[in-house]
Amino acid sequence: MSAIRHALTTRRADDFAGWYQEVVSAADLAEESGVRGCMVIKPWGYGIWERMQRLLDARIKDAGVDNAYFPLFIPLANFTREAAHVEGFAKEMAVVTHHRLIADGKGGLVPDPEAKLEEPLIVRPTSETIIGDAMARWVQSWRDLPLKINQWANVVRWEMRTRMFLRTSEFLWQEGHTAHETSEDARIETMRALEMYRAFAQDQCAIPVIAGEKPENERFPGAVETWSIEAMMQDGKALQAGTSHYLGTSFADASGIRFQDREGTQQLAHTVSWGMSTRMIGGLIMTHGDDDGLRVPPQIAPWQVVILPMLRGDDGDAALLEYCEALKIAATKEWAFDEKLRILLDSRPGKVAAKRWDWVRRGAPVIIEVGPRDMEQGRVSLLRRDRLWNAAGKADFTNPQREEATGSLSAVLADIQASMFAGAVEQRDARIERGITGFEQLAAFFAEDQHQPGWAEVQWARPTGTELEQVVERLKALKLTFRNVPLDAAAADGPCLFTGAPAVERILVARAY
Repeated sequence: MSAIRHALTTRRADDFAGWYQEVVSAADLAEESGVRGCMVIKPWGYGIWERMQRLLDARIKDAGVDNAYFPLFIPLANFTREAAHVEGFAKEMAVVTHHRLIADGKGGLVPDPEAKLEEPLIVRPTSETIIGDAMARWVQSWRDLPLKINQWANVVRWEMRTRMFLRTSEFLWQEGHTAHETSEDARIETMRALEMYRAFAQDQCAIPVIAGEKPENERFPGAVETWSIEAMMQDGKALQAGTSHYLGTSFADASGIRFQDREGTQQLAHTVSWGMSTRMIGGLIMTHGDDDGLRVPPQIAPWQVVILPMLRGDDGDAALLEYCEALKIAATKEWAFDEKLRILLDSRPGKVAAKRWDWVRRGAPVIIEVGPRDMEQGRVSLLRRDRLWNAAGKADFTNPQREEATGSLSAVLADIQASMFAGAVEQRDARIERGITGFEQLAAFFAEDQHQPGWAEVQWARPTGTELEQVVERLKALKLTFRNVPLDAAAADGPCLFTGAPAVERILVARAY
């Protein structure tokens, strides 16, 4: 087998962080902006987000949730009502204090002292407080419940250490906020949203996740319960890919969300919030990317099939383009995943090999090249992004007849989607260690000389308060965090790894983004 010359210069195994940054650039997903921690999401990257948005939005609406929009600016007073909430976000808040600039006499601009706001405004880090205000107006009776609202928006959290898509000062997301008559109804909604995220991540993004409850120290500020889906990246680290929070009645109390119950008594609503963000694109890169760039699962690829005619700049180009256009029209009539195929005919000038590798780096699921000889024989040259190389170290093209190619695209895309998920599941499951029973074993498993060790699922007694804080500090010394208590974990049957007390459940421990 000849040595493969990969499309990227950085290898995952050598420098995972450097590889990630190269994929973001080489796949043309995003670029740095003029503000630290903020990014420009380029068309291919935003196209992936639009696909995620469309597919997740359909799931949200199927659950009877309505979309709305709320202001970017939130009065500071809103945050002071809920102490735990404001404490959790205080260090990340961007604050607006003036509404006008004036010349400073030195060729620059400064805030106008005469334009200082009476009350500072917070650029939303999340919208519990502003949406809570609206819910307090909209909810008067039990008949108004449940109230289910979602918004697609941007938020700002002033991050100190940033990385594109994974941790940025500004990011895009959806945030669902619901109010309910009873705690039981609210908890049902909490788990519904969690399952929605699990299904979306696995079925459409092909990212295997583990759903479970966060421990006390990892809860959303002010929440009674926080649940998450956790995904393992190729370097063994965990990525929190979506969260759902049961907030109890504390946010309702702070915002005044009260209703008259069926007996005529005033009650506080039980509220829930849930969210998923553009961090999923980072998860996509680190789950599916390889040393040739990004690989995009067909369900969320902006273009599922890219057709590349081998243009030569001569009289034969017109016939070749006509052949490729007919191929595109025929293929567009096919369906996959309950939608018509998304097909691009890339007729830009330039060498076909250069354009091929451009689309390989971007991760288009299927690339079809058509040259004059293909046209003469009624064939195409088809390349699957998930099976890029053959045994000889060459690009693994197949050469089906045109009709065969168009008729099989739906099945090919379905197979790519399934194989990408299966490969990610196999990779994750092989790296979850469940046999660790002592803290020294845990430290050895995550030792610095261990290369990308994965996760550990250990037994614990669910300590709280000071006892939990001490455990968290021991983990922090190893750069480890608790991820969640998997819903499908085996029952506890031994002592807590951290305290020695009888364990009550099993919890995942990992390094994380």
